[in-house]
Amino acid sequence: MRALDPAQIAANDIYKLMIGMIVPRPIAFVSTVDAAGVRNLAPFSYFTACGSNPPVVCFSTSVRSGPRPYKDTLENVRATGQFVVNIVSEELAAQMNMTSAEVAPEVDEFQLSGLTPIASDLVKPPRVAESKAQMECRLFQIVPVSDRPGGGILVLGEVLRFHVLDSLLDGYKIDPDKLNAIGRMGGPTYVRTHDRFDMPRPK
Repeated sequence: MRALDPAQIAANDIYKLMIGMIVPRPIAFVSTVDAAGVRNLAPFSYFTACGSNPPVVCFSTSVRSGPRPYKDTLENVRATGQFVVNIVSEELAAQMNMTSAEVAPEVDEFQLSGLTPIASDLVKPPRVAESKAQMECRLFQIVPVSDRPGGGILVLGEVLRFHVLDSLLDGYKIDPDKLNAIGRMGGPTYVRTHDRFDMPRPK
């Protein structure tokens, strides 16, 4: 087994190691609007839950080199304090991937991908109609981890409203077969969530 010192490795190679080891990663398909109301939609695979009382989710956006180091999603959340996390099912994979393209801030990724915006109940950013589950969020905290290229900025949001298709629910339990979520592996590889096993927690 090789021991690898991150201090001796280029940032882009560290990234390859991390996305290859930290798998599978769920995908936050985040919709936002800017101060003028222009819509934005982008996927983030550094995404997880942080707690359920109150319900808080987080995603991390990377710092880029060049004239626009911060992604439109981050700028929009900073400006409005709101975002929506749309869960990505396999049926949305190709359209989700389209929104990962680097485009100008004025480009509406809903139009780019052909996905349908629908009004949220409590926040300004729209939800993705084709998504089977969504979370309307209010900004809880932004945590800068590093401002260097390849660094991360953690965005935490309190969930104000859940939206879930009735057909997915058994009480408050979501049927994973019907959700049909996908996850991210390394590089261009994704994973389905069909092959699962149960393992009760020891008492």
